[in-house]
Amino acid sequence: MPAGEIIIETQRIGAILRVAAVDVATGTEVMFQAPATASRASIDRLAADKLRYVMKKAATSKDERP
Repeated sequence: MPAGEIIIETQRIGAILRVAAVDVATGTEVMFQAPATASRASIDRLAADKLRYVMKKAATSKDERP
């Protein structure tokens, strides 16, 4: 996935952060939870990594269809 714009939304729920991240170019969305003490840099990195993984997996599954 080329480096693109990612929109990240966080919502604190007690001791956790609920994180939603969307790749602007494709509309792909991932959600995950992180400790409320996690740094913004860690959350940004994890969001980008998860989006990359999900998009690669989706591309691979499309290639394998008959």
